[in-house]
Amino acid sequence: MKKDIHPVLVDCTVTCSCGNTFTTKSQKNEMAIDICNECHPFFTGSERMVDTAGRIDKFKKRYNMD
Repeated sequence: MKKDIHPVLVDCTVTCSCGNTFTTKSQKNEMAIDICNECHPFFTGSERMVDTAGRIDKFKKRYNMD
């Protein structure tokens, strides 16, 4: 293996806009993100399906998924 080709990983503090913080490994010491697992709709259960022109109902009807 070649020497000195891999980046140096340090402990990184990640801060979300919702206030959640956690640590991980990265090349940077700090990161600021917009959305995390604590505030993302998929993980919080507040996910919505936007039905444009009845496409979801049309799909369910076509494949008998009521």
